[in-house]
Amino acid sequence: MRVEDVSTVRVLLPLPLRTLARVDGEVELRVEGAVTQRSVLDALEARYPALRGTIRDHVTHERRAFVRFFACEQDLSHEPPDAPLPDAVAGGAEPFLVVGAIAGG
Repeated sequence: MRVEDVSTVRVLLPLPLRTLARVDGEVELRVEGAVTQRSVLDALEARYPALRGTIRDHVTHERRAFVRFFACEQDLSHEPPDAPLPDAVAGGAEPFLVVGAIAGG
């Protein structure tokens, strides 16, 4: 594999998921190939198995209802999981944010 096929991606998790994964602050992940929601979440779950099933469903791998994804001030929650993330995320300049949505009535 060529060096340029691996990216370092910064991920910011909400406090409950940081606690579950036992990390403080941002997480840096090595992502091979295209940097997409799917590849970032695959790398995150591989490195922190305790997060499997918390961000996306175990079987379908669909995003959980009260989890949102943001990058570069854009809501990417409804983007296809294999769509490329912004270059700033792929290059490590901007983090990929996993945010717990708030619901109320």
